[in-house]
Amino acid sequence: MRLLPMRLLHLFALALLLGCAALPTLHAQGTSPYSVTVPVPDTSDTQRSDAFATALSQVLARVAGGQDLRGRAGYDDALKNAAALVRRFQYARAGNGISLSVDFEPGAVRHLVSTLGVVGSAGAKPPVLLMVRGSDGQLLDKGALAGLAKAATARGYEVAYADPANAPAAAKVDAADPATLAAINQQYHTGLVLLGSLHDGSADWTLVSGGKAQRWSGKAASTDALLADAGNGMVDRIGRQLNVIGATVSTEKLWVNGLDSAMDYANLLNVLRNDPSVRSVETLGAENDGMLFEVKAAMPADALAANLAASGRLIRGPAHPGTDASLRWLK
Repeated sequence: MRLLPMRLLHLFALALLLGCAALPTLHAQGTSPYSVTVPVPDTSDTQRSDAFATALSQVLARVAGGQDLRGRAGYDDALKNAAALVRRFQYARAGNGISLSVDFEPGAVRHLVSTLGVVGSAGAKPPVLLMVRGSDGQLLDKGALAGLAKAATARGYEVAYADPANAPAAAKVDAADPATLAAINQQYHTGLVLLGSLHDGSADWTLVSGGKAQRWSGKAASTDALLADAGNGMVDRIGRQLNVIGATVSTEKLWVNGLDSAMDYANLLNVLRNDPSVRSVETLGAENDGMLFEVKAAMPADALAANLAASGRLIRGPAHPGTDASLRWLK
């Protein structure tokens, strides 16, 4: 591995020129949606804890688009543990008193907003593309799949429906063909696809997430029950793969290839920095069209790779020497 060859130095320079169009905006303290300044009577632990809670309540309202989250399950507990989400804080003189500036960890806040059930927030999950065929081999439409969609929505996942006139080839989706998955991301903005085939009282299912396939079969007395069971089974499997954010932060070496331009690099940084589990990203080096990153995240490397691949912009790749996980960027 050679560190930052001329090709990558040029790439970094171009990425900086792209700036606001491609990279996350860097906010000054107090102007970021994740930063708040609140008055405090003194610097005691009790007052600081109360200030953290007040600041977090304001940040949650911002990130949730102004929605009132106070009645949501888990909200009060989140405020009590606000200190766990603080990245840094600083006291300052404010007139005749004292103020406390608090900067929260963006990824952790987005994850919290998502767990509070806010749809459309920065932490929202990607939808699941449904490609389910009936016993006649034809793709089922929104009306026919209402039971499956209802079960998924009730547990926090939205769905999308494949266009019958231009549906991806099921065999290529099942095989995690990179070009097919890239096309799905372009049209449906997801890396999660549920393939289904209904028979007489039974069905075969395949959930494709970031290039990994999970398969199962189901039986039920009615089609409605069969679809509802599939929706719940789908969410269970997604949850086991993706929802493993923990309390401790680990440092992982992540290899990503398929980066051919400054825009690829800039967009990849967007994906990394916007993942709820990621705390920080540092570029370590490069080789050909691949780059090595050091990522601090609240999940192990394998789960992090699966989580990133669910965005639809990446797919799991073959192991790369000296790294904890490997991914390929999709055009």
